[in-house]
Amino acid sequence: MKPTDAELEILHVLWTNGPSTVRQVLDQLSQSRDIGYTTALKLMQIMHEKGLLRRDEDARSHTYSAAVTQEETQRGLVDRFVETAFRGSASKLVMQVLGQHKTSREELDEIKRLLNDLNRDQ
Repeated sequence: MKPTDAELEILHVLWTNGPSTVRQVLDQLSQSRDIGYTTALKLMQIMHEKGLLRRDEDARSHTYSAAVTQEETQRGLVDRFVETAFRGSASKLVMQVLGQHKTSREELDEIKRLLNDLNRDQ
């Protein structure tokens, strides 16, 4: 399931901070954007219905946690993006990214290691 941009923001807060109440998520989100409590609550309720969040109802304030991992979410988003924007060509995606963004020596070394590992595995 592909989360919306707003849902991704909430997931990032939960991935970073762990289980949180709506108020705690709102406190984090409001540092970078203007969002009201009822909007955050509604989004998190919808995410719970979609299976993106788990909700612990034991406490007075419900606590939410991510029901999906950051890795599986990123993998799904990248797979869909590669299919739709680059017609399935991972190399076109990589070339576009490397051509558009400044890449550090450390990142390039990490990419080289990944490519070497992929070559060994094949």
